[in-house]
Order: sequence, then C-alpha cells, then structure tokens
Amino acid sequence: MSTRRTIAVTAGFCIVFAAGLARAEDALQKLAAADASPVRPAGSGVGIGATGRPPVLPAATPAAAEGGRDAPVGGHPAVVVELFTSQGCSSCPPADEVLGQLVGRKGVIPLALHVDYWDYIGWTDKFGSAANTARQKAYAQAIGSRTIYTPQMIIEGDDRVEGPRPLDVAELIEQHRAEVTPVSLSISREGDTVRIAATSSQPFAKNVLVELVRYLPEQTVTIPRGENAGRTITYHNIVTAWQTVGTWDGTAPMELHATAAGSQPVVVIVQQSGPGEILAAAALR
Repeated sequence: MSTRRTIAVTAGFCIVFAAGLARAEDALQKLAAADASPVRPAGSGVGIGATGRPPVLPAATPAAAEGGRDAPVGGHPAVVVELFTSQGCSSCPPADEVLGQLVGRKGVIPLALHVDYWDYIGWTDKFGSAANTARQKAYAQAIGSRTIYTPQMIIEGDDRVEGPRPLDVAELIEQHRAEVTPVSLSISREGDTVRIAATSSQPFAKNVLVELVRYLPEQTVTIPRGENAGRTITYHNIVTAWQTVGTWDGTAPMELHATAAGSQPVVVIVQQSGPGEILAAAALR
C-alpha cells in the first residue's frame, strides 16, 4: 500500500516546477507507454492554485469498458482521479482541462466533483453539490486537516494534489498502477441493474464501502458572473450521484445488484471507509 503524499502549490511553484520537469516528463512517457500496452493485472479556506494553461498530457486511448460487458479489475489498473472544482473559482479551469485530458485514457477513471462553497461569489455552479463538499471535507478530516482547496485532485482516495499539476498527477497515476491490492472486481449491466462481483485474497480489518457513481460525460457552460465571468468552459465526467450500495468484509466473494436507471455511465468503487484508499474500481459506459 502507498504512503500518503500531499503535494501543495507554494509561492515557489515555478522553481519547483522547473526543477522537477525532467522527472515529471519521464513519468508522462511511462504513462503514455502504459496506455499503449495491455492493462497490467496487479494482485474554509480555499487554496489558490497555479494559473495558466497546463502542459498537455499524452494522447488518450479509447476506454476499454463499454455497454454491458464485464469490466474486470485486479489491483490498480483502473486509477480513480477525483477533481474537486467549481465554476465560480478562477483557479479551477486549468485543472478542469487536466481532468479532460484524462478522459478516455486506458486505466484511469477521472471524475469531477463540483463543490458549492464558491457559489456566494456571484455565480451558482449548476453542478455544485453539498454532498460533494461533504466528501471533500471528509477527505480532509481523514488526515486531520481543517482546510479544503479548489482545485484539488485526490488520486485513489490516497494522494492529494492542490492546483493544476498534470505532471505530478501523471506520476501518481503510474505509482498507483504499480501497487497491488487484494481485490478483484467486475461489473456488468442489464437494463437498469448493475451486477457487482468482487473477491479478496484476504479479509479487511474494517468493512470497506461499495460505492456506485453516475456522471454526465460532458457539458459546456457559459458563465456570466463570478470569478470566471465571460468564460465558456467544457466540463467532463461531472458526478451527478455518489452512493454507498453495500459494505464488505472480504472474507467471502461479494455479489450484489444495484439500480442504475438512465443512460449515464456507471462507476463502481471499492474503498476503505474514511474515506480512505480505493482498492478497486471499474467503469461502464
């Protein structure tokens, strides 16, 4: 399992960025190479991020899981990236763009969770949700922090990246892909029902959560007021629902059925409570 790493934007961002560029570019190359290869099995204060257009991640490849087919996952070939963002935050568009670059990338499940605590500035985020804000606060509380940031990415429920830091995100994705967890997960869909099946090579110290996520793949929004007034921004993988559909102790194979009405894609996540580390995830379009 990984050690939690928190990467924050500091006043010396440009110096740190330049010093780590060669290391980060190597991580991007590894991530691109992994995209071209078969998926590997494996056992409130608001912080202001850096501004400007972020570097472009390597070209994406089509997602593997489609329709009603099983989407097998063993270990971390499907890495979940959660972006906490807001239409009312001027530092968020570069991070929104980074998330957009992850869409369709093999082995990555990018999800945008729009928070509601920027709404007071003058523009109400049409995707903003108190539940998303509560999830971000729970992540902070899990590590003993009283501060939440936008934009913030959380990778596999474990690592935090404040600000649009695509090179760091690429490195962390690659690190998590190499990790081994005991969980193997598969999902399939028949109409409005999702079948979830999982096995674990060992029981868990505490019950883990089985979570069902729905999202809107893409929507373009013109923002007339607030910090992003006058901008038109395309958002990707916008979370519309996130619910716990079961718990599991890992002692025996788990199978359950959950309702998922409508055409929005489905993501299933097996995660330690807290919220904590994500042990497995799978997606169906």
